[in-house]
Amino acid sequence: MQLSDKNLSMLPAGVQRPTYDRSQVTNAIVHLGVGAFHRAHQAVMTEAVLASGDLGWGIVGAGLMTTFTRDALAPQDGLYTLVIRSEGAEQLQVVGAITQLRGGPADLAQVLASMCAHSTRIVSLTVTEKGYYLDPASGKLQLQAPAIQADLATPAAPRTILGLIVQALRYRKTHEIPPFTVLSCDNLPSNGKTAKAAVLAFAREVDAELAAWIEANVSFPCSMVDRITPATTDADRAYVNDQLGMTDAWPIITEGFVQWVIEDDFTMGRPDWTQGGAVFSNEIEAWENMKLRCLNGAHSTLAYMGQLTGRDTVAEAMQMPLITHLLDALWVEVLQVLHAPAGVDPQDYVEQLKKRFRNPALKHRTAQIAMDGSQKLSQRLLATLRERLARGLPSPALAQAIAAWMHFAVKTAHTPGGTLNDPLSAEILDKAKISIKPNEIVGSMLSIQKIFGTDLIQHAVFVTELVQAFVQLADHPDVATAEALTR
Repeated sequence: MQLSDKNLSMLPAGVQRPTYDRSQVTNAIVHLGVGAFHRAHQAVMTEAVLASGDLGWGIVGAGLMTTFTRDALAPQDGLYTLVIRSEGAEQLQVVGAITQLRGGPADLAQVLASMCAHSTRIVSLTVTEKGYYLDPASGKLQLQAPAIQADLATPAAPRTILGLIVQALRYRKTHEIPPFTVLSCDNLPSNGKTAKAAVLAFAREVDAELAAWIEANVSFPCSMVDRITPATTDADRAYVNDQLGMTDAWPIITEGFVQWVIEDDFTMGRPDWTQGGAVFSNEIEAWENMKLRCLNGAHSTLAYMGQLTGRDTVAEAMQMPLITHLLDALWVEVLQVLHAPAGVDPQDYVEQLKKRFRNPALKHRTAQIAMDGSQKLSQRLLATLRERLARGLPSPALAQAIAAWMHFAVKTAHTPGGTLNDPLSAEILDKAKISIKPNEIVGSMLSIQKIFGTDLIQHAVFVTELVQAFVQLADHPDVATAEALTR
């Protein structure tokens, strides 16, 4: 028996389920990038709105690149199980906010039609840093990217989020339909501004007049999102199916903590997401910086160190003094230059992070967090580093975090058949193989301008710190360094 609308009444009594009539829900949100995080975060917040009686905010979920989510959830009427786990406790909830699913290139025409519909008021995004096609160092649109070139050549049949958004807005402008709000929910600093810059840059290549109209009429609010959501495993599926007494092809496992801070700037209204615990604030940048630098900077550092020391999960890595001592030192350096939101004690925030990282009920894999480092380092570690350098402050912990990423790349480069899940993998691995001498490896990798720009390699004090940190890691007995670096 499969999870579906008709089988909701057969769920065990302890499993929460939609209490509203799903057949009466109007779709007003098209979400691009309907992966695990969206289903653990924005969709659950929207579920609370629907449960409150406001049925005007159903979600059309679209996976642009693959059909995985559509194929798993469409036979279930979009329903899925959210499992909230903390140490010693768990809660199961079936979520019904996603009422339609699209997936893969064959469905993009339907996705575009949904975005053009009068009822659509918000187009939201969780497409990761790569989905915006902006160069991490310069912030400019990657005009040479094959997907961007293809969309510019055939703008009426788009395949990227930028092409879809611009084409849908062109249609709405032509047919005098009010423009939807573009709401980025990606883990990026100033994510609304990033989305706006990418959309406008693409639109200017298509139609300068349309770009001016978008700039004048479309809202791109910033938001800060936070909920640790590991990838679902086969063991998770088996466990959830046993608890439900029926099959759920893709449940989501997550933590109890959830946070969403949103700039209140919407062209066609918005749900009352405070029903689910969201906060509307005009201090988005401060919230973003605290989260990106304290949580995500530490998460990336922990992931690289975990991969180097054989720690498969975050909770396992938090049992290793080498890693926890580095995180403690990293947080000290971050907090020294952090501008926290009003009324928030950043030290309390860090203590809460430690508890979340140690949660053994979440099997959050370090390999998952370590992906796409070239797209993440700038916001998570390098922004704090540059601020400290501008103040003349030493940054040995940040240097060790960056050295850990370099070691991770070097280890991969010298592993037979090793692959790096990163859009710049070829360049990174080439640079990582250049030498066996630490100073030459560090210099080679710092020369990757798409990650480090041109300034850091010129900063002699920092380069010295980084080389020292690299050597210390290479010499540490608990760190699995590449064979080419062993002495």
